[in-house]
Amino acid sequence: MKKSLFILAVASLLSGFISCSDKQGIPNQDKPALIPAPQEITLKNDFFSLTRRAAITLDSSNPELLKIAHYLNSKTAPATGFEIPVEKHGNIKFELADDTTLGAEGYHLLVKHGDILITAHQPAGIFYGVQTLLQMLPPQIKSDRKQEDFDWTIPCADITDKPQFAWRGLMLDVSRHWFTKEEVKKYIDQLAEYKMNVFHWHLTDDQGWRLEIKSLPRLTEVGAWRAPRVGQWWQREKQLPGEEATYGGFYTQDDVKEVLAYAAERYVRVIPEIDVPGHSLAALVAYPELACMKAPETVGVGNKFYGEDENTLCVGKETTFEFMDKVLTEVAALFPDEYVHIGGDECFKGFWHKCPRCQARMKAENLKDENELQSYFIHRMESLLKEKGKKLIGWDEIIEGGLAPDATVMSWRGMEGGIKSAKAGHHVIMTPAEHCYIDLWQGEPSVEPDTYSMCRLKDSYSFNPVPDGVPAEMILGGQGNLWAESVPTFHHAEYMTWPRGWALAEVLWTGPEKANWDLFWPRVEQHFLRADEAQIKYARSMYNAIVTPRYTEDGSLEIALDSEPGNLDIYYTFDNTDPDNFTPKYEAPLRVPKNATWLRVVTYRDNRPIGKVITLTIKELEKRAEDTRRVIGNL
Repeated sequence: MKKSLFILAVASLLSGFISCSDKQGIPNQDKPALIPAPQEITLKNDFFSLTRRAAITLDSSNPELLKIAHYLNSKTAPATGFEIPVEKHGNIKFELADDTTLGAEGYHLLVKHGDILITAHQPAGIFYGVQTLLQMLPPQIKSDRKQEDFDWTIPCADITDKPQFAWRGLMLDVSRHWFTKEEVKKYIDQLAEYKMNVFHWHLTDDQGWRLEIKSLPRLTEVGAWRAPRVGQWWQREKQLPGEEATYGGFYTQDDVKEVLAYAAERYVRVIPEIDVPGHSLAALVAYPELACMKAPETVGVGNKFYGEDENTLCVGKETTFEFMDKVLTEVAALFPDEYVHIGGDECFKGFWHKCPRCQARMKAENLKDENELQSYFIHRMESLLKEKGKKLIGWDEIIEGGLAPDATVMSWRGMEGGIKSAKAGHHVIMTPAEHCYIDLWQGEPSVEPDTYSMCRLKDSYSFNPVPDGVPAEMILGGQGNLWAESVPTFHHAEYMTWPRGWALAEVLWTGPEKANWDLFWPRVEQHFLRADEAQIKYARSMYNAIVTPRYTEDGSLEIALDSEPGNLDIYYTFDNTDPDNFTPKYEAPLRVPKNATWLRVVTYRDNRPIGKVITLTIKELEKRAEDTRRVIGNL
């Protein structure tokens, strides 16, 4: 009962925080809608005006606080047209205090009519207080052009806030498609604005090796380039003999240092991933001697190869471990974080089974099967990393054959691998595909760019990283993963990340026990406005109708229609015309009229279309209903 009352109180408070036009003295344009929602907040009936007379006061001997002041100016000066100087007696104060209850990242933000105070135990907390402050400014603050004659007002509020989870991340795959150094920095900047603190950099895979390793120059001279292709992934024609490899790129170690410095100023950890022993086709093309039998001749372009062409390092050759020692030595020296991710996922073991060297290794080490051979490889990777002062993270496949003693597991195939690892005393980062794979469809597939499965905004928002019965202290947190097979441009990477990244940010900062969908999605709409001002691409897929066909007990096809926001009207037609608010309105599950060919659906709000028109053939609906019946029958 107490929990229910607490949720109602928070709901009432946040609802008022979003719609504060009834608060006297607060201009209508200043409606703050914070993502992630703070732990505690009280909104006051007044506002602070940010003007040219503003100044920042801080301990000028602390370089981190000075950098945060510079960061704040970088975010406000383009739109306001003025910078906020650091002075001895300013009305915006950054203050470090001995309040250990705020932890390393918590903060207290007090906005009054005449001044603003951000207090934290560590500089990271000041940084996150600044993020909240920026979100309390009108959306126009995100513009890169000066807004003439604009009143920059911030609602007065008292906020105490800190994160629920220490690991709040996003992963970007730069192998399947290449993203420039500047695009990577932009991605880091965007995730930091939502108090996410881990950037997982997937640097190597079958379709490209993206990190300069000075002792192994062919990794980037050869492995970073492939023939240009468009079209559906896995359906592409492989690189032809004599065809020039012109698509790709790589990051020099100086590039990486620049990205790391940029991330550090935003309190973002950068976790490099070198994906081995599988997903290594690009490395085998560069160094064919690492293959069991015959290395491929060209880097993958998105063509089918799994089980046909080798993409797995030979574990039977000691040269493989010499190669990995060189790679990890340079990675460990370059990246300051305590963790290095070594992948370990989707390792095809068929060539190991045929390889006499791998079989000899299994016999010499008394390994009963190829799963234990992979475990042997992972154990040796952990030993190499320990020698270099690093800890190992791997995808949950590293459990198979026996988990390395101190490995941290990133669980993507559901929660099961994470649960098993946590109960065995291993730290876990939860990233189950059904909640955290942001490369998947986020709405009706027929009106979305091509991919292969579904993860709606509501799915991401319902993520709870700590399953029942698991020691909470073993779960470091979670992250979203953007695999890039179907993400050819940075603009599309933004589309796939936001708003699902906002949902994950709130779950991981505010905590799943405080999640409230009905309060979250209206705030998402406010952040659409902010993204528009910043020219950041995002998906409006939550507005599209959800079409769910099923067969009833009498064998009839029945179609349910729904939407993620709860206040949309849904209109439909079966007569081949476009639906609008003059066609039938959905009220109850539909039966298909005789001889109908198509169903067309659209969503409206306030008598205006808000979602895309969805057109589905009756044959497609029948197929989906049959697929659903088959899945249910197999459960």
